[in-house]
Amino acid sequence: MKVFKDTDAKPAAVKGKPVAIIGYGSQGRAHALNLHDSGCEVIIGLRDGSPTAAKARADGLTVMSVAEATKAAGLIALLTPDMSHEKIFASEIAPNLSAGDALLVAHGFTVLYERIKPGSDIDVILVAPKGPGDLVRREYERGAGVPALFAVHQDASGEARDKALAYASLIGGTTAGAIETSFKEETETDLFGEQAVLCGGATELVLAGFETLTDAGYAPEIAYYECLHELKLIVDLLYEGGLAKMHEFISETAIYGDLVSGPRVVNDETRARMKDVLTDIQNGTFAKNWIAENEAGKPEYDRMLSEDLAHLIETTGKELRGMMPWLQQKKDKAA
Repeated sequence: MKVFKDTDAKPAAVKGKPVAIIGYGSQGRAHALNLHDSGCEVIIGLRDGSPTAAKARADGLTVMSVAEATKAAGLIALLTPDMSHEKIFASEIAPNLSAGDALLVAHGFTVLYERIKPGSDIDVILVAPKGPGDLVRREYERGAGVPALFAVHQDASGEARDKALAYASLIGGTTAGAIETSFKEETETDLFGEQAVLCGGATELVLAGFETLTDAGYAPEIAYYECLHELKLIVDLLYEGGLAKMHEFISETAIYGDLVSGPRVVNDETRARMKDVLTDIQNGTFAKNWIAENEAGKPEYDRMLSEDLAHLIETTGKELRGMMPWLQQKKDKAA
């Protein structure tokens, strides 16, 4: 697989006209500031009364309504939450696009599942940095970058791929290395990773371990330390150097337990359930259900979330985290 670097990009493909960043959250702010520092004219498109308008202006950026920003720009990066795309696109963006404009998203959900349908004369592209916005900004500022994915869904101008790669380079993605994908691959793998491993899989594994220990009579505080608190150590080792680094820094007893007991927990039945999750993503069932849940006002979402946050592991963890001053220092620094 080819890794695209700075020399592969043509920044002029984006720099010729203003870039509109719709939304000024974590990714929006990082993209906007990196683009600005790379020499682009950047406009922030926000709804009336947006609480982030003052922050964008304080950062030295021009703020307009979404409609005005769309009219003024040649590339429009829609970086608001997925479930807001349909309304914003229909009411503010679509009526103000011009032939040859590019619509960019950082996640392919609403395009792949046709919640937004740009006209045939519009380029539709994706650039997805593989890190949170603060990291995207921080790495750019130190002359590095965060790896990114890029893709083309619709090439109306004949230059859509150049625009996507240029945008990736201007936010630092090609400094680290960018990989070409498709909207389908990016969306389906992202959803699967969240559901089966990173969020759903990890949290359910933590809760199951915690409940196994507490049901057996062990103290919830001890169970919290063993099943949640120490997870960060392992995740950091995996993140920094894969399985090899994890095995280097844990005990031989832990390695042996990993090798003989891991497959007892995550087994063929688990893999079958993972395939079921992937099938629901691939055939559109997950997207259909999530969209319907949003349109209904998210009652089941709210119920399940409330149950999660009421779990004993949460009350136990809140108490124990109060004994960890380094976490409070991190909060103070973020504020």
